[in-house]
Amino acid sequence: MADTPLGPDPKLLEILVCPVTHAQLEYDAERQELISRAAGLAYPIRDGIPIMLPEEARELDDGKA
Repeated sequence: MADTPLGPDPKLLEILVCPVTHAQLEYDAERQELISRAAGLAYPIRDGIPIMLPEEARELDDGKA
């Protein structure tokens, strides 16, 4: 799914969930990441494609993006 100027397709964000906790994700436009506050992880978006692998995710510092 293509990115819009405002970020990933909103419909994509509605169906994507954290693979670890199954919680909803937040989009961080500045870092191009999908944030799972429940898991404390940030999943990268590369070339418009969310990389939803826990081993590719960045751990959040102090629960913040």
